[in-house]
Amino acid sequence: MNVLGLEIIKETYRAARESYKLDLALNGNYIIELFSFPDPPKRPSRPEAQGLRHLAFEVDDIEVVISNLKEKDIDVEPIRTDELTGKRFTFFSDPDDLPLELYEK
Repeated sequence: MNVLGLEIIKETYRAARESYKLDLALNGNYIIELFSFPDPPKRPSRPEAQGLRHLAFEVDDIEVVISNLKEKDIDVEPIRTDELTGKRFTFFSDPDDLPLELYEK
């Protein structure tokens, strides 16, 4: 389905979390991930809040970016692997303590 330039790439039900993950492409270039959860918190929190959860940035080499962040005294969580894609990712916080994600190509 294509609505306003958005195309559904894949819909996945994650039984362990009782949630859906919907991958969308915007004009064939950018991926937007939408998640649903049965009882999300009402306010921004980790890990699964209502509304905009976080922004994610795709990077070529996650370890290089993490190294650059650490040189600037920015704390970065340990690297994890996405169970659906097998790609590596991590989180760090912006100056307002909101989560930002790095996702390796």
